[in-house]
This record gives sequence, structure tokens and C-alpha cells, in this order.
Amino acid sequence: MGKNLDFGDTNFAAKATDKFLKTTKIHGLIHLRTSRPLRHRLFFGAVFMVLLGFVISYSLEHIFYLMSHPVQTNVKMTWVTELKFPAVTICRVRQQKGVTQYPKMSAPPGHQIDELGLPMSSNESWKDLDNMILKCMYRGCNCTSHDFTPVYTRYGKCYTFNADKRNPKVTRQGGMGNGLEIMLDIQQEEYLPIWRETNETSFEAGIRVQIHSQDEPPYIHQLGFGVSPGFQTFVSCQEQRLTYLPQPWGNCRSSAPSGEFLPGYSKYSISACRLQCERQSVVRSCSCRMVHMPGNETICSPSKYISCADNTLDAMVEDSNDNCTCPTPCDMTRYGKEISMVRIPNKGSARYLAKKYNRNETYIRDNFLILDIFFEALNYGTIKQKKAYDLASLLGDIGGQMGLFIGASILTILEIFDYVYELIRDKVNKLFRRKPSPTRKPKENISTLAMDDLNDQSSTETQGRHPEGAYGTTMLPNHHRHYTHHGVFEDFAC
Repeated sequence: MGKNLDFGDTNFAAKATDKFLKTTKIHGLIHLRTSRPLRHRLFFGAVFMVLLGFVISYSLEHIFYLMSHPVQTNVKMTWVTELKFPAVTICRVRQQKGVTQYPKMSAPPGHQIDELGLPMSSNESWKDLDNMILKCMYRGCNCTSHDFTPVYTRYGKCYTFNADKRNPKVTRQGGMGNGLEIMLDIQQEEYLPIWRETNETSFEAGIRVQIHSQDEPPYIHQLGFGVSPGFQTFVSCQEQRLTYLPQPWGNCRSSAPSGEFLPGYSKYSISACRLQCERQSVVRSCSCRMVHMPGNETICSPSKYISCADNTLDAMVEDSNDNCTCPTPCDMTRYGKEISMVRIPNKGSARYLAKKYNRNETYIRDNFLILDIFFEALNYGTIKQKKAYDLASLLGDIGGQMGLFIGASILTILEIFDYVYELIRDKVNKLFRRKPSPTRKPKENISTLAMDDLNDQSSTETQGRHPEGAYGTTMLPNHHRHYTHHGVFEDFAC
């Protein structure tokens, strides 16, 4: 009886395998059944292994591709009915006589000061700009110096047009005449004389201009472009909205979830990051900050500017270690520019301008300039990074290759798991199944049927089961033991 049980357990794996090969949906495995000829099984087995190798190789290649975090860049052009006009910051490239680059530390009577110590509503803030502006037009309407906001940069006192991020100006048409047009007198005769050459010495005449978003501070000494006197400069702009992916796909930095990254600027930008790095370096080296830097530290004196602050900033530019790392913002707006220019004034208008502004023609050619900034068209470009490959794409590619080469799917994999589970369960049952106990020898020609033998006998399907009262001729009843159960286990005499 025990031998028959072991033989049945040994054949279980073969039977389960044959059943799996017969019922599975994987192409080719049905030809590997033992009922097929050997040559037939070897051929289809070899073909199946080759195709399975293709599937595994393809799957590993795409898994490694997913782990490399690839990205793709999508470019899109969107047309709108109106666009927010950018902020335009204007600075002199040379400081003038009587114009200091240090703000007042207390406000005039009846006025308030901002976080930089600048008077917020004093007419002195625009006096210098009033002397420069000869004509200002925005979308065909007059504008004045009060449409500009004073701001301090490394060039000293500058002015930003359309700086209010809460109520920015908009334009509803592209082309010349639909943006900012401004005529300036740079007043070269008021420039400070140069006594010796330093790192801050500037030999050019004109203004520096930066076109930027209202969400970022001006960084005009590095990002601005020059406008020369004696020319009318046309700047055709196009807004570009860029979106980058964070790690591990990219290396961008998102805005702070709460609070301000820089006083007055809640959104992270490269300009704000650079200003913070410069402030920390100057404060660490000079125990003061420059006037254009944010913070509550004491503003450096003129002597500290020359002896310490300027040298510290120059050392930061030349530093190869790049201790100040400013990653690209995840969302940013920039403005592409196309710049062209023509000479002014022409011979016909020189005499008219000289008479109108009470200047001679030479002065007009050396000091007058016109700046015209406008949108090329009412559209903006979107440059957006996206994940080039994700988990859904990986599963789709692997599933397609499995279906093409071996005809498998997710349900087929579940069939394989079920087959392996059946084999493991059978092995575990064999390990923990109790071995049958040996049969006692009969005494005085009396054979005893033990309860354990009956239990083992009842566990088999066909062997060891007899109808009630149908025992073998060698089986004798035991008159000394009585069973509580009747029927199959009923005692009877020979």
C-alpha cells in the first residue's frame, strides 16, 4: 500500500506538467508533451527557447531604458488675444555727477520706505528719470516717469517699467507701436570723469536694458543688452514658457512652497538665487551688503565697496569651484529678442529736434536714443519636457513582444504561477505527510486490524477499501478488542 502511494506522488509532477502543456496558451508548449515524438519535441523546444531569449533580451533592454529616465521635449505655439507685457529695466552704464548709488537710510517726512530703505513715494526717486525721458508712449498713449519703479542693481539706481506683478500691463496687438516706445537723453556731459582704470570702469555711452518677467529681479549687469545713442533700436520679442522635469529626469528646482525666496519675489529664479549667493558671500567677507542685495544687514560704505565688496564679487566670477549652484527653475518665462537699429536723426529731422529741445545737432547725435520694444505677434511658445518612457509604456512593449514571439500574456503568467504553486504544494505535502506505521504480527493465528492501518487504507482511492463484511480469507476477527464504530469496522467471527 505504501509503495503505491509513493508511486502516485512521483507521478504527480509528470501529470501536472503534462496537463499544463496541454492547456496553456503559450504557443509551442503543447508540442513538448511526452506523447509526441522525440524529434518533434526537440525541434519545438529549441525554437521556443530561442524566442524566449528574444523576449527576455528585449525586456531587459527596455527596463534599463526606463531606469535611465529619458525625457523628450515638446514645442508648441499658442495664439492668444492678449499677452502680459514684460518688465523692462533701464540702467545708465555710467554714473552721473550728483547721483549717488546709496539709498537714504530714513524716509522723508510723510513718506514710507521699502525693504531696501528706498522712499516709496518721494518725487526724488524719479527726478533723475524725468531728466532723461524726452518722450514715452505705451500702446499709443503717453506714459511718464511714474510708470517706472526705482530699483537698485550693480549699476546703481535703475528703473523698471511694468514692474507691478499684481496689475501688469497687457498688449492686444503685435508689431511696432503696440508696445513701449521711449526717447531718452543720456546726458553724457554729466558723466563722472575717469581718473584711473578699475574693474568697474566703463568706457561705453548709452543704457543697459533687460527684458524679464515680473516674477524675477533684474540681473542687468550680466543679462542686459546695450542701447547706443544716435540710434533707434527695435526689439521684437516673443514670450517663451519653459517647463522642466525635476530629478531623476532633470535637475530643475521648483518654487518655495511657502514664504518668499527673495524679498518681493516669491518665485524661485536664477537671478534671485545669484543675488542670494552674492549677498551671503559679501556679508561673510565684508560684514555688510551692497545696496542692490536683499537683507537687513548694514549697507557697505563707499570705502567698503572699493576695498572689499567689488573684489568679493569679482572673485566669485573667477572662482572655478562654483560654490554658488543655481539650478534651472522647473517653470520659467523668458523672452526671445530680435534686435535691429537705424541711425537717428536723419538730416531732415536734426534741425527740427535741435529747435524743439533747444540742443544743437551734435548733442542730439551724441545723446539721444529711441528704444522701441514690442511683441512680434500675439503668440507664445511652450517648451515642455515630458517623460519619454514610463511604466505603462514598458508593460505595453513587453506584452507586445510576448504576444508576438510566444503568444503569452498576463493571464498566461498567472497560469505558470499556478503550475509552480501546484508543484511546490505537492512537495510540501510530501515532506509533512506522516509515514504509515508498521503492522503488528498476529498472535495465536489471530490478526488484528489497527486503527492507523484503517486510516491509511481509507486515504487511498482504490486499494485497501472493501465493502462491509468482505474481508480477505487471512483476516480474522479480534475478539479481544471492540470498536465503537460499526459498519465498515464491525467485528465478526470466522
